[in-house]
Amino acid sequence: MSSMHRREFLGFTTTALAATALAGCMPRAVSGAGASSEGGTLNAEAYHSSRKYLDSRFGRIAYIERGTGEAALFLHGFPLNSFQWRGAIERLSPYRRCVAPDFMGLGFTEVAEGQSYAPDEQVKMLVELMDRLSIKSADVIANDSGGAIAQLLVTRHPERVRTLLLTNCDVESECPPPAVLPVIELARTGAYVDAWLAPWLADKALARSDKGIGAMCFSNPANPTDEAIEYYFGPLVRSPRGKAQAHAYTLALEANSLAGIGPELQKCKVPTRIIWGTGDTIFSQSSADYLDQTLGASRGIRRIPGAKLFFPEEYPDLIAEEARQLWGIG
Repeated sequence: MSSMHRREFLGFTTTALAATALAGCMPRAVSGAGASSEGGTLNAEAYHSSRKYLDSRFGRIAYIERGTGEAALFLHGFPLNSFQWRGAIERLSPYRRCVAPDFMGLGFTEVAEGQSYAPDEQVKMLVELMDRLSIKSADVIANDSGGAIAQLLVTRHPERVRTLLLTNCDVESECPPPAVLPVIELARTGAYVDAWLAPWLADKALARSDKGIGAMCFSNPANPTDEAIEYYFGPLVRSPRGKAQAHAYTLALEANSLAGIGPELQKCKVPTRIIWGTGDTIFSQSSADYLDQTLGASRGIRRIPGAKLFFPEEYPDLIAEEARQLWGIG
């Protein structure tokens, strides 16, 4: 990452601390950029009504489930939750039983006392979730830190992954990426949520600005929408437990969970498609090439001009198109 980007990223902290706290409530539904009339996009109210919980040794795992038949598993990024996939789920639920959990530490999942938030443990949580939901294997779609967890899942439990669709995400050489290091340091002091997420939740225009998550991670200046900001950051900001869990998830990103995974990815026989936004300033373009060259059953890369890290939320039709082609129903 360039020194300019690093200064801009660190500069968010000062701006965020200056923002005033405002009382908030869930706004009316607003469709995200890239949504089309094909199935529409689940709004926050519909998504909330679909949310289920599974009591496990890892805690109370929040997830949604829509559709029937063979399963598709959606793995979200940081600091988002499964709401990120609402558009893709709406488009793909006619073809698959779509299951989208909130990782331990993010969203509405309530983590058990003393439970580790490390990516290895997230994989174990996913396996238990699949077992409890009688899912033998699934088509996995992942973004950002969820992509790292997907790589661990497919190498450690290849029988559980039927196909893999990876968007911009961690790879062995960028895990974590340099841009996340200042966030980890803030989390170490317990300041991350109050310094960044709380001001963005209070001032949604700030969240969408060049001082917020919007300009960094979304291509369209209208994103993230008000309701998405509420859904993502509300559960992390509005309770001590939510703050503690968010900090624990962040700190678990510090160790390179993908160190040494290359040989296992080379052995991987799971058909994998890579979709990569070229406007991403968090993960490099060479990381897409690494995945394509390393994964034993790569189906190649599709690059999306100008798309940033969280483009799967903005372009659900594109995700659905690529998924159907990978599944052989396109």
